[in-house]
Amino acid sequence: MSTKAQAFFASLKGKRVAFIGAGVSHRDLFEIFARCGALVTLCDKKPSVEAFGPLGERLRALGVQFSLGENYLDGLAGQDMILRTPGFEFFTPALQQAGAAGAELTSEMELFFELCPCKIYAVTGSDGKTTSTTLIAEMLKAEGKTVHLGGNLGRALLPIVDEIRPEDVAVVELSSFQLISMHSSPDVALVTNVTPNHLDHHKDMQEYIDAKRNILLHQRPGSKAVLGYANEVSRSMAKDVIGTTYWFTRHDPVAKGAFLDEAGWLCFAEDGVVTRIVHKDEVRLRGLHNVENLLGAFAAVAGEVRFETMAEIARSFAGVEHRIEPVRTLNGVQWFNDSIASSPTRTIAGLRSFDQKIIIIAGGYDKKIPYEPLAPEILAHVKLLILMGQTGPIIEKAVRECPGFEESGLVIEHAKDMAEAVGIARRLAQPGDIVSLSPASASFDMYPNFEERGRDYKRLVLALSE
Repeated sequence: MSTKAQAFFASLKGKRVAFIGAGVSHRDLFEIFARCGALVTLCDKKPSVEAFGPLGERLRALGVQFSLGENYLDGLAGQDMILRTPGFEFFTPALQQAGAAGAELTSEMELFFELCPCKIYAVTGSDGKTTSTTLIAEMLKAEGKTVHLGGNLGRALLPIVDEIRPEDVAVVELSSFQLISMHSSPDVALVTNVTPNHLDHHKDMQEYIDAKRNILLHQRPGSKAVLGYANEVSRSMAKDVIGTTYWFTRHDPVAKGAFLDEAGWLCFAEDGVVTRIVHKDEVRLRGLHNVENLLGAFAAVAGEVRFETMAEIARSFAGVEHRIEPVRTLNGVQWFNDSIASSPTRTIAGLRSFDQKIIIIAGGYDKKIPYEPLAPEILAHVKLLILMGQTGPIIEKAVRECPGFEESGLVIEHAKDMAEAVGIARRLAQPGDIVSLSPASASFDMYPNFEERGRDYKRLVLALSE
């Protein structure tokens, strides 16, 4: 066990520790903290211990105390340390009051950053985080590194921090919810882009941007920052960089970083030397947005991963589930699952990945973000728009009010749920058509997360008869 981790876990004896929520990031920590002698309390909205199923019984056996139901946050009083799940808002008054009273406010990922003995790569941004994070991990693994993948992707890493060696690497995806309270930054930070998102949770766009900036603010000299050059917000973060800045873009050459040249080559430039890595026509991932994801990953791992290895991954990596994922071809109609497209910018990127007008299923939970920028892209790239959920009427309004709607020939249909949406697409699609679930909205009005939404869609599509 690393010295820092050993000292931390030893320090838990007799300490009062509250966990807000019993999500994935906390499941393995309850037992670890209890075994180390901490006095553990679980604070959760669930009404009873029985509502947790087998987990509740296991926690009872460990001596965990419970603060449940409507007043679950009362359990924060008198705690020495409080760990919140990423989905719990950091500026909730009860949490801030507990901090003012002396409790240490932290999280699984914050503690991991403090205790991790190896180099950390971290990725944030509004779009492209998961694909970029996965690409970085795949390239490092192909180069022979032992990689620990976590954060928003993979498993919780704090429970295994004692297994991690200094020569390993950790690769993590970080959301704004995780970053907003971070006091540590990674050795290599990648910011893909920053566009309006999660404005239902953040008080305004500036708070969202400031949360993202935290990935850079606590870096040290010698660290590396990779920034998306084409996005105004990520480009402006260069002023926050403490170490070395690298850029990535598919639009223009850069002197330090990765770019797409006029001949279609993905290149890396540094110290006046430009290296062609792989041609975009060899890239297995669909869409120019994924070329950008590759460029960002190339810039992040440059110096640790050989260019030949980068090219090999670019040619072989087929993508991540729910990201323009091929589902099936039925009677000449291709079906894709792009459930990750939970914002307009993600949907736009998906639409631009196809070279014909397509059928999309869109709509879902309202994150209070504008849909006007999506409307002209729908007119340009969509022949049939099937809408559902809270944002269905909002998207329709934006599209109908967009110049060119009457001439576009766009057909709009509404569905009460995913089953009806798939049924409409099946009935109206012709051989040669493409159907994609591309919601431009979060899932929370109908599903717990975008993964469950995507899996339900795939189940329905795969169940369609010939």
